[in-house]
Amino acid sequence: MTKKEIIKKEAARLFRLKGYKATSMRDIAQEVGMEAASLYNHIANKQELLSETMMYIAEIFTAGMEDILKSSLSPREKMERLIGLHIRQTVSDPDAVSIITSEWVHLEEPTLKKYLQLRNNYEKNIRKIIQKGIKEEQFAKVDIEIAVFTFLSTLRWLYSWYHQQTNINPVELEQKMVQCLLDGINIRG
Repeated sequence: MTKKEIIKKEAARLFRLKGYKATSMRDIAQEVGMEAASLYNHIANKQELLSETMMYIAEIFTAGMEDILKSSLSPREKMERLIGLHIRQTVSDPDAVSIITSEWVHLEEPTLKKYLQLRNNYEKNIRKIIQKGIKEEQFAKVDIEIAVFTFLSTLRWLYSWYHQQTNINPVELEQKMVQCLLDGINIRG
């Protein structure tokens, strides 16, 4: 791992714990064991750390969505794959995933515009998958906006719950989340 990657990883952790605004360059430097002035040998500023981390995660989700959309999977299978994508990212990089929930508001232009475009396209593609699933009678006729909100809210906040769990592995978590998010908790008759 390069020094810049270490700095970005620690910055993401601090952004999650303290928030972007409350995290200082001195805080980041202390976490990586260097003087604050030395950070500037590796990065331009704190905004660069936020921008690169946010865009890295957004691009992972965008690439995952593109792969899923190109597949011949059914709408249900596509939603299952999306759940798996979120779980894998949350488990592998919870700090970076955590900041997409609230710290994006601190992005500056032009990164903010690009990030919002990626996020909006991602959400639009989820709507399309759900609409197709309803049309093909794989999903119940639900309010699509509420379904997207429920789906994404659960997955975006997964990092805050998952790190406290000690008795569930990612594979089991994916199976259980697929069941809850796609099948609900009602007994079907």
